[in-house]
Amino acid sequence: MLINRSGTMVVPFMTLYLTEKLNFRIGKAGIVMAVFGAGAVCGGLLGGKLTDKIGFYPVQLCALIIGGIMFMILGQMTSFTTICICAFILSIINDSFRPANAAAVAQYSKEESRTRAYSLNRLAVNLGWAVGGALGGFVASRNYQLLFWIDGVTNIGAALLLMAVLAPTKNKATPKGINKQISPDVIMHSAYRDKPYMVFIVLTMLQGYCFFQQFSTIPVYYRSELHLSEQFIGMIMALNGLLITLFEMVVVAQLEGKRRNLYFIVYGTILMGLSFISFNILPGAASLALMSMLIITMGEILAMPFMNSFGISRSNETNRGQYAGLYTVAWSTAQVLGPGTGSQVAQYLGFRALWWFIGGLSILAAIGFKWLNIRLHKHL
Repeated sequence: MLINRSGTMVVPFMTLYLTEKLNFRIGKAGIVMAVFGAGAVCGGLLGGKLTDKIGFYPVQLCALIIGGIMFMILGQMTSFTTICICAFILSIINDSFRPANAAAVAQYSKEESRTRAYSLNRLAVNLGWAVGGALGGFVASRNYQLLFWIDGVTNIGAALLLMAVLAPTKNKATPKGINKQISPDVIMHSAYRDKPYMVFIVLTMLQGYCFFQQFSTIPVYYRSELHLSEQFIGMIMALNGLLITLFEMVVVAQLEGKRRNLYFIVYGTILMGLSFISFNILPGAASLALMSMLIITMGEILAMPFMNSFGISRSNETNRGQYAGLYTVAWSTAQVLGPGTGSQVAQYLGFRALWWFIGGLSILAAIGFKWLNIRLHKHL
């Protein structure tokens, strides 16, 4: 994950690439980001199904290799239509990795430390994000084309390490296949019939809708309204990953087991909402960007590891891919709707209206998580 995410440069800089380099309007750039999300929805469902059918290892391996090749191909596209087609295919492949990876983390960890296991995985992701964001801003200010090559090469590099270290023939903890010797009653247990989990999925979509503004409308806001440079934007985005790397594991280790997962998700979601509202109530440019990023990072640290843990805790080894797939779909649906509609609100109503709207939605999601926590507690 560290190697893979260290090359994560295309998606966070895609809106800037489309608007600055290819001269697309923000509305069109938002549509491309929405296409990424549409592919991710399909990829989440496909990855979840394949994980339960053939296992998490082959799904991760194929997604990394083919996804790396697709990043390189996408970088060669210049027309709106071909970019949308390539972005859709790439996103399907890339996001089929996510449910397989979530199932892998659950397989390699113990129940009592599972939240920390997901947090450790996120540490690798965010340390890579910090490196990728910082280097991405530097690279983007000189040659946007290199972003696609770096992302592709790191994908393939992660696949090679996966083969060398975690292949079933080289690591006993990696299953060679799916266990077929389990009772049919267990296998038939469906995530779609788990009503509390489906409510959780809807609330996750709502939260994700707000969160994905961080990678679509916020970079454009930094550039067009706050007049920050690409390099500074890259450093601000890298700070998010760096702070999570330094503090999330420590915070999660202190909090895990102290309260129910949803308790922490509620307060993390509130902080995310406040980070967007801060754009409308705090002065400054660079200082405002910094303060908002600090607040949303605090929200991430409180919410994200516990969201992963809550979802997987309701599954078993026969349907883990399905649960993880639905969780991926929730975020992917948010990736479709968030950038696509958020960019339209920014274009036609202005950024100020957008931040009030997104902040309000975040608070609404927090209220929903609170209600779910109370309801589940009553039924214990």
